[in-house]
Amino acid sequence: MASTVTSRRKQLGNELRHARTAAKMTQQQVAEVLGCTQGKVNKIESGAVGVKLGDVRTMLDAFGVNGDESEALMNLARAAAGQRGHWSGYRSVVPHWFRTFTDLEPAAAEIMTWHGERVPGPLQSEHYMLKQFTEFGATDVTSLVRNRLDRKAVFDQPQPPYYRFILSEAALRRAPGGKAPAVMLDQIEHLMELDRRQRVYIHVLTFEARLAAVPNDFTIMRFPDRTRDFVYIEHSAGGIYLDDQKDFQLFVDGWDRLRGAALERQETREFLKEMAESYRAEMGQRF
Repeated sequence: MASTVTSRRKQLGNELRHARTAAKMTQQQVAEVLGCTQGKVNKIESGAVGVKLGDVRTMLDAFGVNGDESEALMNLARAAAGQRGHWSGYRSVVPHWFRTFTDLEPAAAEIMTWHGERVPGPLQSEHYMLKQFTEFGATDVTSLVRNRLDRKAVFDQPQPPYYRFILSEAALRRAPGGKAPAVMLDQIEHLMELDRRQRVYIHVLTFEARLAAVPNDFTIMRFPDRTRDFVYIEHSAGGIYLDDQKDFQLFVDGWDRLRGAALERQETREFLKEMAESYRAEMGQRF
């Protein structure tokens, strides 16, 4: 059976285990530092039990983990503990099953994501977001937009992940709620602006691409050393995280096939320019 990462607690335990082994400490030594049993440390690392934030800080100090790395793990610990402050206010609208993704997105070394029918959150222009949430009939559009804009901070980190996107041409022609050339022109121009960033790569899979079929949307996350790589798949009822190595490799192979059939970066830029012109012409005919 495929192994699934079902909670932030498991992810935190996995990270603490790697930090301990990197520090060349045993579970018994950690237990002595915390004043508990070795069995409890094992349960913490397996994600079977929760862990107090003070104990996480003590463990990180013992492992010699500090700076940005320590703060990233403490943020994950707060999320794993379900602290109200971390997901209160406008952030409370984020579904529970998506919070692991948003916690780990800034910590990734590389993110590779494929979308067939819609523009993914980090690439959405504000106009596109508003149209999408309004068409969904969302009651708290402001909070949803603020959360989505927060995710864009991943691009502004000192060392952002390499974020690689493959978008179907369909995602660039299907506007939320139906035909909306002004919305899609704004979206295309936004993509062209984001593509200028050093670690953002956008590739379009055109309708002419030679593929037998395309897969459902998925995102591959790779991490530097410590955190287990995984694939995230979203569906109507939530999202799942696959970290089984065989399953993971299947999605990497799928990504490689998509990437081989998609336009190169410069070709994508030319394609987006032409698409922007077609939307401008369409708007001109409407006025």
